[in-house]
Amino acid sequence: MFQSFRRRIALLLTAPLLLAAPAEADPPFTTAAEVKPILAVTRANWISVREFNGQDLVYVTHLWSWRCGLARIRLAINDGGYEIWPLPPCHLDQAAPNSILEEDGSPYRAFAIGSVEKIEIEVTYDDMTVESQVVNRLGQPISP
Repeated sequence: MFQSFRRRIALLLTAPLLLAAPAEADPPFTTAAEVKPILAVTRANWISVREFNGQDLVYVTHLWSWRCGLARIRLAINDGGYEIWPLPPCHLDQAAPNSILEEDGSPYRAFAIGSVEKIEIEVTYDDMTVESQVVNRLGQPISP
């Protein structure tokens, strides 16, 4: 009987804690610490080249999909110099802040058909660390 009484008291004391609303948390995957491990294991997906309508389209959709943990992306096509490819804003007011909305624009650029042979990619995270790689048009790593 005494055990039962103690359980009831414990339940009464903890009930308000169980009923309290959970604290608002920051949306996930919005910092370098959260995004780095994902981009590390998906390096082969950082960019994509698609031949379409007589052009090479270079897509950065995968990087855009994790942009909330990024500060900047730069690409160099073939032996050209690096260019900053703007990132759309992180939509912290949305349930999925990394969502690509229509107003974000297109995550690709067009080049002459068959012209894209080598892509140098540099990713700067919001903690200012940098990772880079060089890939061929199939996304396979190559030596710089």
